[in-house]
Amino acid sequence: MTIVKSKTCNKLEEGKNLYIVDTTLRDGEQTAGVVFANNEKIYIAKLLDEIGVDQIEAGIPIMGGDEAEAIKAIAKLGLKASIMGWNRANIKDIQSSINCGVDAVAISISTSDIHIKYKLQSSREKVLESMVKATEYAKSQGMYISVNAEDASRSDEEFLVQFATAAKQAGADRLRYCDTIGTLDPIRAFNNIQSLRQKVDIDIEMHTHDDFGMATANAMAGMQAGARFIGVTVNGLGERAGNAALEEVVMALKYVFQNKNVPYNTSKLKEACEYVSRASGRIVPIWKSIVGSNMFAHESGIHVDGAIKNPLTYEVFKPEEIGLERQIIIGKHSGSASIVKKFREFGIELDDAATAHILSEVRALSVNLKRTVFDKELIYLFDDYVRHHKKAATE
Repeated sequence: MTIVKSKTCNKLEEGKNLYIVDTTLRDGEQTAGVVFANNEKIYIAKLLDEIGVDQIEAGIPIMGGDEAEAIKAIAKLGLKASIMGWNRANIKDIQSSINCGVDAVAISISTSDIHIKYKLQSSREKVLESMVKATEYAKSQGMYISVNAEDASRSDEEFLVQFATAAKQAGADRLRYCDTIGTLDPIRAFNNIQSLRQKVDIDIEMHTHDDFGMATANAMAGMQAGARFIGVTVNGLGERAGNAALEEVVMALKYVFQNKNVPYNTSKLKEACEYVSRASGRIVPIWKSIVGSNMFAHESGIHVDGAIKNPLTYEVFKPEEIGLERQIIIGKHSGSASIVKKFREFGIELDDAATAHILSEVRALSVNLKRTVFDKELIYLFDDYVRHHKKAATE
């Protein structure tokens, strides 16, 4: 079999320490009840490219129809990102990917015994045979190859090493380590990836799910152990509880892991999250990390006082970095500093007596209404105070 040089150097910038692989258009769309229109898939791909995502998993070419047409259209956009098609471990799937014009293929097959026995109704030997045959074919066609070990986190370690070694020898560029049902914790994620990296010289991608709320943490732990690729989706969209979120991973790289020069355009994150939210019909909760509207909303008096004096007391990064704004919310937990600042926004300077009175009224009103107090209601409270003050002065 003639081996053609992989296109890796053409689409994935060489020499980087870390690569972001976004699978919103594949794993994200596999969220129960979510369907993207073709024009939505194209626009999402463009947004991801503007952010600087290194590789976009655009879908499953073997599905044909609209799915294949959307992937073809994305592949023709001339994006900087590598465009990947997802495949089962067979040549027909890979041919469909090639026909769509992608430069990279993911070849996926289960490696855990529970999947091999009950899902595939096969054997370890046949899994290896299918994976190797598909990988060798994809390599002969000049594809960049990710071999996906589905349910890797529940796989026998010795077999996973055997699988990764065979993938490397067949021409795979990396191994996708899938925590398919999200059962890893960060310590095991680190140890598992470190051990695998020591035993097999192959790049590793962390593909983590959020069933127990640890997808991003597990992805970052794998990265610390030597994985150079992190699989993500916008808003953490994905099957069941979703995947590691693009926006969380990018901002964590920059601020938690102090990589201030991450080559991703964070100013586009909010736009991408909002668009995917609308296209998927999945509302971003106001408390969502990084892009939720409450991310920079302060109500607690102690917090507001600190944020007014120096935002860094309660904010790790500036809200405008991702397209949000700081909000001072007035409600039950507000303090004097919040009241004074809010009224300055109205062009009103309050003295200590007015501040104390309005704060007391705000707290009572907030409890009565079971919500925060609107700006118009604050003005009414101020007007009532002024009228009462004037009346008292004339009596």
